Amino acid sequence: MQPRNMSMSGVVDLAAVKAAQEAKAKAEQARAEAARQGGGTGAVSQADLVIDVDEAGFEREVLQRSTEVPVVIDFWAEWCEPCKQLSPVLEQLVVEYNGRLLLAKIDVDANQMLMQQFGVQGIPAVFAVVAGQALPLFQGAAGKEQIQQTLDQLVQVAEQRFGLTGLQVDPDAEPGGGGGGGQQVAEVPAGPYDALLEAAVHALDAGDFGGAVQAYKNVLSDDPGNSEAKLGLAQAELLRRVQDLDPQRARKDAAEKPGDVQAQIAAADLDLVGGHVEDAFGRLIDTVRRTAGEDRDAVRLRLLELFEVVGADDPRVTAARRALSRALF
Repeated sequence: MQPRNMSMSGVVDLAAVKAAQEAKAKAEQARAEAARQGGGTGAVSQADLVIDVDEAGFEREVLQRSTEVPVVIDFWAEWCEPCKQLSPVLEQLVVEYNGRLLLAKIDVDANQMLMQQFGVQGIPAVFAVVAGQALPLFQGAAGKEQIQQTLDQLVQVAEQRFGLTGLQVDPDAEPGGGGGGGQQVAEVPAGPYDALLEAAVHALDAGDFGGAVQAYKNVLSDDPGNSEAKLGLAQAELLRRVQDLDPQRARKDAAEKPGDVQAQIAAADLDLVGGHVEDAFGRLIDTVRRTAGEDRDAVRLRLLELFEVVGADDPRVTAARRALSRALF
């Protein structure tokens, strides 16, 4: 079976932007609470980076741990030959990430409920949980290079979108010692813009996208390079634009009026919010080819804004930038 979903589209698309913002806030609250109670994990051994998990321990070992480190889940079974090829590769790679990932191995024969909850239709199947959010990675056997590319994206998204920097690994630590010694973890002082960023998240929760836009702009006015505020602003502006659109009418207009620049821009916004990243990019690049002057510039600028929403390192953005250059020149 060939691997599927290697693009990590479930992480970087906007179908669950609001959920991601909420998950990030919850993760930060959980880490702060653990610090106050002296319940931090402390240093772990390399052996602690690969764990067997069952239904009884899933909430503690996966959901709770995912607020501090991305947890990769390997659904496997003893009778599954491709699993025997994939699992050692996953284990080796996770150890090489040195605490930036945790691998949870779940035997599907003994944990049918978890298999059903994740919608696993065949094994091996690999998922991730980041700040409580479940993300499909791929199904079937895959090569080490492909897996590493996927895990690189997962680590990057976990750090940039959720602020998860992983666990401290001590090569001399005893296996199973992480979190057992009651080490006091020093609280991280609040950053200068934490209150404004939190206000933006609350505004998104309330559907106040204009308020979220202003909160992110307030951060960027003092700190133009703040990556979290840049990403949040691009997302909030997109959500504000589509908030009052009639999707059916907007798509009908775009289909019937290929030369209407604003209709194509509105449809591209809807495409992106719905998770159809390549459709959104392709629509605007095609419009760039058909237009000139101010119309072309308006489309180009909107496309650049959508690049910001998805992220400069996303391979679909890289491909679309090349296509845009060809369309312009």
